[in-house]
Amino acid sequence: MFSFKQLSEKFLQYLNQYDYKKQPAELYDPVKYIMSIGGKRIRPLMCLAGYNLYKENVEQAFNAAMAIEVFHNFSLVHDDLMDAADKRRGLPSVHKKYNDNTAILSGDAMLIMSYQLLEMYPDNYLELTQLFSKTAIEVCEGQRMDMDFETQVQPEIDAYIQMIALKTSVLIACSLKMGALIGGASESEANHLYEFGKNMGIAFQIQDDLLDTFGDEEKVGKKIGGDILQKKKTYLYLKSLELLSMDESETLRVLYSDSTEKTGDELVDQVVQLFKISHVDVHAQELKLVYQQLAFSHLKALQLDEERKVPLMNFAKELLDRTH
Repeated sequence: MFSFKQLSEKFLQYLNQYDYKKQPAELYDPVKYIMSIGGKRIRPLMCLAGYNLYKENVEQAFNAAMAIEVFHNFSLVHDDLMDAADKRRGLPSVHKKYNDNTAILSGDAMLIMSYQLLEMYPDNYLELTQLFSKTAIEVCEGQRMDMDFETQVQPEIDAYIQMIALKTSVLIACSLKMGALIGGASESEANHLYEFGKNMGIAFQIQDDLLDTFGDEEKVGKKIGGDILQKKKTYLYLKSLELLSMDESETLRVLYSDSTEKTGDELVDQVVQLFKISHVDVHAQELKLVYQQLAFSHLKALQLDEERKVPLMNFAKELLDRTH
C-alpha cells in the first residue's frame, strides 16, 4: 500500500513527463498550461487509491488518473470562460492568457483526449467509458443547475445538495470506482467506493463553503467572502434564510439582490454578520458530518483488511478537516 503522499509524488512525476508534443502548438500549448498550474489533484489521486486497494502496481492506473485530471481541467477552462473569471489558481485563466476561441477549442480537445486515454484499457473499456460518459453529462447538469440558481430567489436546499453532488462529487466518485474496476474489484465493491466518493465530495464542498466565509484568510490563502461577493446561493445562504427572522431574512435577500448598494468589504461584513446571527456554521458542520459518516460507512463495508483502507480514510479526514 502506498500513502497518499507517495501516490501524489508518483502521479506528479508521470504528469511532469507527459508528452504533449503535438501540433498545432496553438491548440496544445493551452492544454499544457492549464495542466501545469497546480491544484490539489484530488481526483487522479482517488483513482490511484481505488486501484491500490486491490493491486500494488499503481502505474497501471496512471492513464485513467490522467483521463480524469484532463477532464476536470477541461471543465475548469470552460467554467472560467462562462464565469468571465480572470484567474485560475492565482494565474491568468486560459481565455485571458490566450483568447475565448482558443479556450473553447483547446477545452474541446481536452475532452476528447480524456476518452483517448481510456482506450489504454481494452479489458475494461466499455464499463469505464459508460461510467465516464454518465459522469461527464452529470457534471454538465450540475453546472447548468448552478447557473440557473443565479436567477432563483431561494432555491431549495435539497436542490443545492443535488447540484454540488453533480458538479463536484460525482467526478470524485467516478475516480474511485474507475481505479477499483481497473484493479479488479467486484461491481459491489466498486459501487461502495463510488458512494464513499460521492458522499465525501458533498462533505468536501460544504467544507469549502465554510472556509470561504468563516476561514482564516492567512490559512485559506485568499480573501474571505468570495462566494458572498459573487452572491452565490450556497448552503450557508439558503439555510440562513430559514433560520433568521422574517426581517433578517429579507435583509439578507436584499443584500444578495441587484438592488443593493452594498459592495466589497461592506457587503461581506453585513452578510457574515447575518450568517453568525443564524448560527448557520453549526448547521453546516453538522450536515458535513452526516455526509462524512455516510461516506465512511461505505468504506467500512468493503471486504478488505482494515489496514488497506487506512490511507484512504486518513486522506478523507484530512480533506474534510482542512483549514485551507
